Amino acid sequence: MAKEFTQIESQGPNGWTVWTVTGRIDTITADTAYAMGESILQKNTKMVLDMSDMDYISSAGLRVLLRLNKLAKKSGKEFNLSGASGIVKSVLEDSGMDTLFTTWGSLDELK
Repeated sequence: MAKEFTQIESQGPNGWTVWTVTGRIDTITADTAYAMGESILQKNTKMVLDMSDMDYISSAGLRVLLRLNKLAKKSGKEFNLSGASGIVKSVLEDSGMDTLFTTWGSLDELK
């Protein structure tokens, strides 16, 4: 059974702001996810999306990642991904999205 969609902001290692999403980013949650991701990115220079508790990401979720990446680059900021596994990792790899982002196996690897 899928986890309920939740997201939190916290401080991570080496000055990174961690945006943790639990559950899914899909057509139902994409607008909410983008709004929070945009808010976090606007007030921080280094943001990482912790995907370790994500169950699924749809094409709408991939668009969220692309839009946030574009915003980060335009603003001279960093937006990375961390902890993708299972179907989420497969979707990122199959779509080629894993090549567009710096990805980390876990938050412990952040530099």
